[in-house]
Amino acid sequence: MTIHIAAACSPLAALVSPARRNRIVGRAANDNGEPGHSAELRAALKHFAEHGLGAATVARQNAEQAFFRGDRPGYLHWLGICRTLDRRMATVLNRRVEAGND
Repeated sequence: MTIHIAAACSPLAALVSPARRNRIVGRAANDNGEPGHSAELRAALKHFAEHGLGAATVARQNAEQAFFRGDRPGYLHWLGICRTLDRRMATVLNRRVEAGND
């Protein structure tokens, strides 16, 4: 069974001229302020593809395990992936780690 999805269309969209629509679409950009596609973003997307909606939690657990093993580069790698997927979760984790290091 084939599933077809149609994008939502605003009734006001018909009022926008094609020339203006092209200018609007041409300005579309990533809204998180980071230019381009970094290696960290690629790793996060690959991780998300593997783990689905629980990917941020798995990344946090991997970061915690790396931290307790004393693997600082591994911790930073997984923290970066966690931050890409769930910034709030990564901030909480980093605060906990920093508080434990004082």
